[in-house]
Amino acid sequence: MTIYLDAVWALNFFLDMMLLLLTQALSRENSRKRSILLGAFIASLLVPITIYFPDSFITSVFGKILYSALIIFSTFGYRSIYRFFRLLLLFYFTTFAIGGGLIGLHFLIQNPIGMSENSLLTFTSGYGDPVSWLFVVVGFPIVWLFTKSRMDKHVMEKIRYDQLYTVTIQISNQSFSTTGYIDSGNQLVDPLSKKPVIICDEFFLKQWFTDEEWELLKAAQDTLDFEILPRNWENKIQIVPYQDVQGKSMFLITIRPEQLIVYYNEQKIVSTKLLIGIQFAELVKDGSYHCLLQPQIIKLATVHSA
Repeated sequence: MTIYLDAVWALNFFLDMMLLLLTQALSRENSRKRSILLGAFIASLLVPITIYFPDSFITSVFGKILYSALIIFSTFGYRSIYRFFRLLLLFYFTTFAIGGGLIGLHFLIQNPIGMSENSLLTFTSGYGDPVSWLFVVVGFPIVWLFTKSRMDKHVMEKIRYDQLYTVTIQISNQSFSTTGYIDSGNQLVDPLSKKPVIICDEFFLKQWFTDEEWELLKAAQDTLDFEILPRNWENKIQIVPYQDVQGKSMFLITIRPEQLIVYYNEQKIVSTKLLIGIQFAELVKDGSYHCLLQPQIIKLATVHSA
């Protein structure tokens, strides 16, 4: 049997890269793309090592564990022992989950049992034939997307909607903090950029504007005359169309912030890909919070230690 090392190596490189990307997504760690590529390259080196040095220490169980630690270190670096082992175990979890999913999918679509005239025969064609390689190439992304989708939904289900959180927003190099509330009913997303939209009220947002600028914003919202928007804010303002509860088309003036930080439990969640919708009134009469957070912020943002 002929083994094309370059093809097997390339395939393993892309599979390892997707596993590391899934590990990054589930851990919500902030890692550079070149670090992901470096980790995938180091992981793919197991292919030539296994072929040319089958009795190497790295091919043993303990050697593979140490090599996995090297992969995680190359991809995510080292900050603390807890974080390092959490990422290592999550990497193993994604590997076993994807591998188990592929095996389950394989036996779902294949028939491992054959019948003869006098007996029941079992058989397997192995994973080295062209059909099996094609199965891996096609099946791996399907199982990868399914696993990520299920884990994302699990994260969403764990979000505590009944608590208030400290929120810090940076606009025009100025940062102010307030109290935010995760609103399960706020699913507003800009249809063009697909960015989630949070809502902040007048009491909080006026800190970035002069009285004249704020009156112009209110007039633009009331009259839908967006030509009168403050000139020095034009590059930070975006108009988002939406439908109210009665199905009527409306327009919302939003601001593109430089950064949003949510102190969620013992974590600091940082997001830059979002919009802030302006509420020209208070959100609640008692002033207990001034920001309605979109649940997607918790799922999609980067998590840092608080």
